[in-house]
Amino acid sequence: MMQEITSYLAPCRLDEALQAMADGEATVFCGGTDLSPQTESGARQYKATLLNIRRIEGLGGIDAQGDEIRIGATTTVSEIRRSAALAELAPVLVEAAEHFASEQIRNAASVGGNLCNASPAGDMSPPLLVLGASVELACWRNDAVHTRRVPLERFFLGPGKTVRLPQELLTAVVFERPAADFVGRFRKAGPRPALEISTVSVALGARVAGGRLSNVRVAMGSVAPTPLRARHVEAALEGKPLEAATVAAAVAAAAEDAKPIDDVRASAWYRGHLVRVFVEEVLNDVRRD
Repeated sequence: MMQEITSYLAPCRLDEALQAMADGEATVFCGGTDLSPQTESGARQYKATLLNIRRIEGLGGIDAQGDEIRIGATTTVSEIRRSAALAELAPVLVEAAEHFASEQIRNAASVGGNLCNASPAGDMSPPLLVLGASVELACWRNDAVHTRRVPLERFFLGPGKTVRLPQELLTAVVFERPAADFVGRFRKAGPRPALEISTVSVALGARVAGGRLSNVRVAMGSVAPTPLRARHVEAALEGKPLEAATVAAAVAAAAEDAKPIDDVRASAWYRGHLVRVFVEEVLNDVRRD
């Protein structure tokens, strides 16, 4: 039985929203592209209070003016896709947004919702991981707003599970302004070209100078219980010349990081094969540049 919603709130201020969440008994609603299907299927239940955060002042938008890039939690995937600032500074994130579902869903889906859904196949997670992003979590305590930051790589605990407490709201995603020599790439595959959950996704972020890679981050989706940093692949690439032998070593190392399972969308073998193909593709793409 679906629990009855007894109150609906749509505050315009963050403090109002956090006070409504203080008892941990509110269902947060923004775009609803994940929440609605999950509740209709019975995978989740609404709590007594339905809290719409879409109208909260200051919770949306992209600020790329300083040394830190800040993307508000209610910013839609379409806004990320259309952002000229992100296209210049963090094109790997824009590339992921290009492959996100359909136009209608991109117009509604928020970056905060995508992360809090904590799907191993979430499209925004790998590019944000290679950008070194953190999330800001806010709560109401002692009559004031309190905020903490959590590195995104420590945010996910398992499918549908994060370190966010029931009384906390994810308010923003932040990452340092990428260096001028930063490069990023993203690959995703699914059974269909659109409106499909990722079978496998791979993102690469690194600085390239003198033909060598540094500050390497590689992230994978749909190959473990959470989106993950591929530490073995990163170690195979860090400080190495971007040549055929380095690419081969990174491809081999991918098997140490990816621990896929069989499910209705793909076999573990196929996912393991595909992740190696994508690692090779993104690295060769950077080599050609």
